[in-house]
Amino acid sequence: MAEAPSIASIAFVASDAPAAEAALAELTALYGNAPPEAADVIVALGGDGFMLETLHRHLERDVPIFGMHRGSVGFLMNGYDPQGLRERLARAVPVRISPLEMRTCDVTGAEHTALAFNEVSLLRETRQTAKIRVTVDGVVRVEELAADGILVATPVGSTAYNFSAHGPIIPLGAGVLALTPISAFRPRRWRGALLPHTAHVRFDMLEAEKRPVSAVADYTEVRDVRWVTVREDRETALAMLFDPEHNLEERVLKEQFLS
Repeated sequence: MAEAPSIASIAFVASDAPAAEAALAELTALYGNAPPEAADVIVALGGDGFMLETLHRHLERDVPIFGMHRGSVGFLMNGYDPQGLRERLARAVPVRISPLEMRTCDVTGAEHTALAFNEVSLLRETRQTAKIRVTVDGVVRVEELAADGILVATPVGSTAYNFSAHGPIIPLGAGVLALTPISAFRPRRWRGALLPHTAHVRFDMLEAEKRPVSAVADYTEVRDVRWVTVREDRETALAMLFDPEHNLEERVLKEQFLS
């Protein structure tokens, strides 16, 4: 766990949702609003999508981020309460997370790089099933996956798209990644795998022109990919802050017991 941050100055950022914009005005009136590039803590107002945007936007600064739920989905967010915010921030529990690094090459030969805190997903672009070879640490594990796609999820992202694709929910400290097929047709009985977080995964599109596939890292999409590699970027990390009575570790654990 990281140490609790100094909270001399707070920056508030908000999505364009009406509730988030109203919260921004309320909190700014109570606490002021420091520039994000100079603040000790950033408070993100919105839903999980906006939290992901905020994490990406402030990667280089490594500034702690405390989310408050003013959007639709709020798994990564704390509850909204404008009172006593400095005290909440002082006792918040930091959790450091590292993103996945996605590297791709499209059918034109252009290469692209993007980061994902939730997941990297490969998705078919047309009515035809994607055909993908799956290699882990240099060993071919699935010679030909016929499916709508496949994804690699972090523990933070394991409760999102990964879970809806019937992948496992992963405790934050487990040190593993989820490799989950999306609507697999063949191999019929393959339901995915848990990989060590040090794993290097490669996906090769077997018929890239005939069966086009897009690769998505959080909200960055690359169309018509020929190959994709995924690994955890352990040199990059950010601290997310959570109320101690409702921290992220507990949320991930709780999700495994919901019906």
